[in-house]
Amino acid sequence: MDAPADSPWSGTGLDARTGRVLEHLVAVPSADAAEVASAAGVSAADAERALRHLADASLALRIDGTTPRWAAGPPRSSLGALLARRRAELAHAEVLVERLQEMYETVSGPRAAHLVELLEREQQVSARYGQLLKGCASEVLHLAKPPYVTGSEASAGELGVADGVRMRSVYETEGFTDAVSLTTALRGTGQGGELRLASGLPVKLVVFDRVAALLPVHGDRPAAGSLVVHSPALVEALVALFESVWERAEPVSLSGRTDAPPPTPEGPLPADTPATQEPDPRTREILHLMATGLKDDTIARLLKVSRRTVQKHVSEAGTRLGARTRFQIALLAAERGWLEDH
Repeated sequence: MDAPADSPWSGTGLDARTGRVLEHLVAVPSADAAEVASAAGVSAADAERALRHLADASLALRIDGTTPRWAAGPPRSSLGALLARRRAELAHAEVLVERLQEMYETVSGPRAAHLVELLEREQQVSARYGQLLKGCASEVLHLAKPPYVTGSEASAGELGVADGVRMRSVYETEGFTDAVSLTTALRGTGQGGELRLASGLPVKLVVFDRVAALLPVHGDRPAAGSLVVHSPALVEALVALFESVWERAEPVSLSGRTDAPPPTPEGPLPADTPATQEPDPRTREILHLMATGLKDDTIARLLKVSRRTVQKHVSEAGTRLGARTRFQIALLAAERGWLEDH
């Protein structure tokens, strides 16, 4: 019986009882079984078994006489030989473990491929993304953050997502540097898609119908390859991650909605307001961002201007349009075509 893992004899293959017997033998010239049992605190039968085991391992020598006595062999040479045998056994065991591991990987490899796919080239990622998106029947969940890979991040409309598929996207706020970036994000949500903005997104991610997920192998190098995850447990965890990000993200309303109620004026609008006068590019850009639901602080950060500058442009646009609220400004600007790309 092997020694417990915390026994000093565990590395030799001797159990603790036999080790105590050997410790007594090396401390005396010789001893009979009764003396060994008393000194080691074991029964006479256990002492006999331990002594025979030591003799078989060449660690003890039986001295015949009227009452047989036992003497220990030189510990360094006798235990050294035992440890050498143990090392050889461990080496053989390691070879066996490696062979078993190779067999396991050979059998498990095809199974693992059904749980996770590795896409090593950008073209593979783009093609697989389009295939998964077109196969969606109910829902697409999307976390988008820079750096972007153009080939694999085409908009849903361009890839022909099926009608009725609900699309929810959260874009990295810091990823927008101008109105063009925001327009791309709005287009990428597809017809009727929902868009939100959040800072510090944890990962780039797309989840398809909650049965498959696509994410990069290296978050900072999306072109270095991606993983397609099919494992139900992993997909469920990624969906939970998306939902937590979605809850804290800031909603962005689409400026082209037709179901919004008409504005309710707080009073008569000036009749001589130069509403037909075209705004300058900066005002048009600020109105475009404001119409999506962004706050003044966010717009100022995106355009690298002061909050006061944003408010000044919005106020001047309101005067031109004869609008008294931000909602009126956004609606009337959309009607005048001020929010369209030029």
